[in-house]
Amino acid sequence: MRLEICFTALVLLVVTNGMQAQKVIPLYPGKAPGSESWNWQEKDNNTNMFKTRVVYNVVEPTLTAYLPAAAQANGTAVIIAPGGAFHTLSIESEGIDVAKWLNAKGIAAFVLKYRLVHSVTDDPVAELTKKMTDFKKLDEENDSVVTMAVSDGLKAIAYVRSHAAALNVSEKRIGFMGFSAGGTVTMGTVFNGAGNSRPDFAAPIYAYLPALKNQNIPADAPPLFICAASDDQLGMATMSSNLYTAWINAKKEAELHMYLKGGHGFGMRKQNLPTDTWIERFGEWLSLRGLLIKEKKN
Repeated sequence: MRLEICFTALVLLVVTNGMQAQKVIPLYPGKAPGSESWNWQEKDNNTNMFKTRVVYNVVEPTLTAYLPAAAQANGTAVIIAPGGAFHTLSIESEGIDVAKWLNAKGIAAFVLKYRLVHSVTDDPVAELTKKMTDFKKLDEENDSVVTMAVSDGLKAIAYVRSHAAALNVSEKRIGFMGFSAGGTVTMGTVFNGAGNSRPDFAAPIYAYLPALKNQNIPADAPPLFICAASDDQLGMATMSSNLYTAWINAKKEAELHMYLKGGHGFGMRKQNLPTDTWIERFGEWLSLRGLLIKEKKN
């Protein structure tokens, strides 16, 4: 029998690698607004052309919390949105592996499962690949789901901020990072976040930006860490460089790392290329901003 999970419940899953127990946090008390009629089930796929585990058919958005030991925690939190063209989530390389790296730095990490387009087969990657020959058509199909996914991202920020004390994080040190479509969600929270749902910093990694209708830079725009590869096979490199230029022209803070090689979707994969260490550059950026040490109390 399916157990109904209350909005504020934190469900214990497993203990791994010296981290505190992972907890799954539902973002809505019932059906997520806009997708109430969705009746399919979330699934995993481990055998696909991406050669990595993917999650698909997400109906109920959640955060999976990876919390460092209390003595190691520095108060910084990062919400992570994996990519997958709004059809899948690359949950390992662009989610869990990032969370583990952040935990080692004392950062609380939250992997976001946001709503996705319904896949009608058990091979969502093959299904998606056929559609990626026409990005305009794909954007049209994804349009309503992109709006929902950004809403899920904003809801995630608000949840972490409103539960900061219980999660042992600072209300003023909540960041958002994402990869590809997850980068779309990341920048969606930056462009649309306000008050409780505004990220304090953001890291769009090889982000896809054309799917966002609102790209107005807010007056209180957070600092950005931007990263991509020039040989991005999906042609997204200039989206990152243009984003950096827009931020600098608006007199906002940004750092850009554009690698010669790495392709699209490098995430935490090891390819014996400089992109293998992009996460170290992110750590340096966090350190420069004082986000790897505990917040001083007045």
